[in-house]
Amino acid sequence: MKVFYNVTDLWRFVDSKNTNTASVSILLATLLLIVSAGCGGGSGLVMPETGEVEGIVTMDGQPLPNVSVVFQPQDDPQARASMGVTDEQGHYTLTYHTDKQGALIGSHKVSITTPSDAPDPSGQAKDPIPAKYNSKSELVVEVQAGSNDIPLELTSK
Repeated sequence: MKVFYNVTDLWRFVDSKNTNTASVSILLATLLLIVSAGCGGGSGLVMPETGEVEGIVTMDGQPLPNVSVVFQPQDDPQARASMGVTDEQGHYTLTYHTDKQGALIGSHKVSITTPSDAPDPSGQAKDPIPAKYNSKSELVVEVQAGSNDIPLELTSK
């Protein structure tokens, strides 16, 4: 069995056999494309720079467990938002993508909501968190490169 150490050796071998060079060229190009596509080592997505983000969400000084925290970039409203859910102590950690923690570097509008399984009798879900923190959020924070500890201190009034 002949072993080829590079494409040049393979090409010389094929050329020496007087084969159809156009067919061989297409075959080699396809082979190289397949090999290079397999070398990505992941989803193939180019991830932008993010800063790691965590903190504690409180309402009137008390930790808020099981609330959703969403950071939406302000510079590009179409950009991917980062999300997290608080634990029993109100602590959250943001995730940008399944393979990447954090949030994009820059300014973000923050929304905090309480997941609801069922709406109230009027058909509307009533979130105990004031609208100024979710549907009409006024919260804006800045995410820097590196680690960011961003406490979110809400008031019910």
